[in-house]
Formats: sequence, structure tokens, C-alpha cells
Amino acid sequence: MKNYNTTDNPEFLNNYLMHIKLVKLLSDRTIQGYYEDIRLFLRYIYENNHNTDKDIEEIDISDMSENELREISVSDIYNFMFYVSDERHNTDKARYRKISALRSFFKYLDKIVHIIETDPTKDLDVPVPKAALPKYLSLNESLRLLNASDSSDSKRDYCIITLFLNCGMRLSELVGINISDIDFYENRLKVLGKGHKERMVYLNDACIDALKKYLSIRNNNQKAKAEPALFISNQNKRISKRRVQQIVENTLKAAELDGKGITTHKLRHTAATLMYQYGDADVLTLKELLGHASVSTTEIYTHLSSESVRNAVESNPLSKVKSDDED
Repeated sequence: MKNYNTTDNPEFLNNYLMHIKLVKLLSDRTIQGYYEDIRLFLRYIYENNHNTDKDIEEIDISDMSENELREISVSDIYNFMFYVSDERHNTDKARYRKISALRSFFKYLDKIVHIIETDPTKDLDVPVPKAALPKYLSLNESLRLLNASDSSDSKRDYCIITLFLNCGMRLSELVGINISDIDFYENRLKVLGKGHKERMVYLNDACIDALKKYLSIRNNNQKAKAEPALFISNQNKRISKRRVQQIVENTLKAAELDGKGITTHKLRHTAATLMYQYGDADVLTLKELLGHASVSTTEIYTHLSSESVRNAVESNPLSKVKSDDED
């Protein structure tokens, strides 16, 4: 499996990683994070049981037994949390992420493969860290970003910025768009979100205008005819996530908005914030629009003071902003 040193893992850990990849359909990034947290915990337990006197990062857990899992108690987990807080200086957020990983792991051991009889995380009492308010661009800053992109003489880059600011899609969703995913008759496009879940994203006037102007140029590129991706690189291949990040970074700099901690994901926050501030978009509408699994994830936008997802997109104050280039 990608990025996982499976030869150094006990079999039950490898099986768990396979489970969350193939059954739970978690992203590679999430799996990697869970793996690192669980491996650290198992090394901590192994050291306590065997006194290897090694640096924790060098401890080999490949021969860790299932019996050792059965002996893990809630006290062991609390001691581990004290260890990562006191010695590794983990933040509240990092500690909570480790708890989430351990809960997933022990639930699998208990309910799926029945290796353990009691889940030590079941009654774990850990305070939820305070959610930080999302960073986002104001309306005026968003207009500056669009203007900077429009002056870059790249219809592709302007279209990318427009979709981010109007649709609130994720970076992976934007990069994954194929031309065949766009429905100009219904003014919407299909994206593949987290957990490989498909959803429809409605397109307002600004998005339609930017897409058509970009496609009029892209469709004249004979070398790119065989490439299904909407956004392509100079090599006529699907554009990479890193290249999109660079486009956003360069445009922010051109708009004199660099240094504010804005990323592609923060443009997603910006779209949601603008629709919540200025449009008829309630939390449930935003939940569907953003593809959140839980409304609690979306509620972070209610710190700012619907009839349908389509109306929410149309209400975005940037929906009428079009390129100065008139065809």
C-alpha cells in the first residue's frame, strides 16, 4: 500500500489499513495520518511492555501479539495522551486526531474482526478542541483576486479561480473534473468528493461564462483532444494539484493578498462564507453544496453575521462577475 511500511507492521495493523482503504474508502491522506498515529501508540505500548530502551521511532512492532491488544486499557490510552502532550508537545487538535484514529482502530478490532472483547476507547472522555474560525477572503478581496486572474491573460487560470470562489469545491474535485462532467443544458457539473461520493455542483452565470471562454480556447488545441480532463497543463495532460496551488499562490501575490494564509481550501471557505453572508444559503443548503457528511462540519460558517442549492449558488455576489474579454 502507498506510503505504508507494511513489513514492519503486525498483521492486524495491515489488515486494518486495508479495511479503511477498501471498505471505508478513506483518502490516502487520512489513512496515512491514522497509520502514523496508531503506529506511534502501538510503539508506546510495546515499549511499556518490553522495555526495549530504544527511541520510540525505532521500535519494531512487527511481532506485537493480539494478546497485547487485549490487555490495553483506557488508562493506557490516557497515559499515551499525556505522553504526546508532555513529551511530544502535541496540540489539542493533534491529540484529538490521535483519539479519532484510536477509536476507529479499536472499533475495527472489536466489531469487525473480534480480536478484542472490550473497546478501551468506548468510555474515553476527551474534550473536543475548539474549532478555529476558517480563514477566508472578504468580498472586496475576492474581487481583487478575480481581477488579478483576469489580467493574467489565461482563461484557464481565471476559470479555476472563478470555480473555486463560486462553487466552493475542493482542490481534488476541481482537478478531477472531466469535460464530459459538464452539463451546460442544466448549468451544472458532476464532481467526485470525499469517499468517492458523486455530487452535482450548480453553475451560476460567472462560472458558465468562464467555462465557455476557456473551452473555446482549449477546444482549439488539437494535441489536447484525447485528454478527457477539463483543466490541462502545458503538456496537455490533466493539471496536477500542485500546479493549481501554484496558480492560486501566484494570483494571490499579483492581487497583493499573499501572506494572509489563503490556500485553495481557504477559497472553498470563502465561497461558503460569501454565500452565507450575502445569499439565501442556510446551513443545510451549504452542507449539501459543500458535500459535507455532517451538518456539524458546516456549522462553522454560522459565526458570520434557502430554497435550494441552485439558488445559493446564484446568490453568490460574484456570480455576475465576468471576464472583461467579450467574445
